[in-house]
Amino acid sequence: MIQTFLAAIILCWVWALPAAASDYAREKKWADEIVPGIVVGDPVYLEAQSGHHKFLTLFTPAGPDKAVIVVHGLGIHPDWGLIGSLRSELADRGYTTLSIQMPVLAADAKSEDYPPTFPEASERIAAAVKFLRARGYSRLAIVSHSLGSRMSLAYLQGAPDPAVRAWASLGFASADGYGKLKLPVLDLYGDNDLPQVLKGAATRGKGLTAVGSIQGVVKHADHFYAGHEKEMVDAVADFLAATLK
Repeated sequence: MIQTFLAAIILCWVWALPAAASDYAREKKWADEIVPGIVVGDPVYLEAQSGHHKFLTLFTPAGPDKAVIVVHGLGIHPDWGLIGSLRSELADRGYTTLSIQMPVLAADAKSEDYPPTFPEASERIAAAVKFLRARGYSRLAIVSHSLGSRMSLAYLQGAPDPAVRAWASLGFASADGYGKLKLPVLDLYGDNDLPQVLKGAATRGKGLTAVGSIQGVVKHADHFYAGHEKEMVDAVADFLAATLK
């Protein structure tokens, strides 16, 4: 009887554990590698509301009032590839950018392992918004890619700050669309994107009901817009110009 009781307690304790824990050591390793080489922008460490971890952001001031929070995808960092292009080139076009490190898991984790990290991801986006609001930025947008778009959707479906006025969602692998979001959304993907991104494009397009929302395709581009970064940034910048007035 006692053994059965103890087994039940242990089982309940195991079920209460998070399904996946953020890999803070992996985050620190990346930060230690990329921060010394940062040329554009400055490293700033923010803390989410839960207060258990400070995370890296890359802050690049540009315009006086409009700012963009850049949210990366699966298992990478805030200066990687197309994310680095977005944060630096949007700043060149007059948008202050804050590229934020999102929660990461072990290197072998798949996208389906990440939903348990979405609450922490939402907290990080909220901390980024708070940081920008405190510096006088009142017109904000989120620009996200891939898994980062799923994380951004979790934030936007919660209680987002009203200063967040637009969302550019790139390479969003979802067949469910954007729900009942009321802010303008850009759904952008490459015509050589991942199969799951292409499969859900029609549904996502039909779900773009908010005023100012559009869907765009970058010709010949893959999921990471390799070799087509300029066209990708152009599409995002045009959307921001139309929505962050």
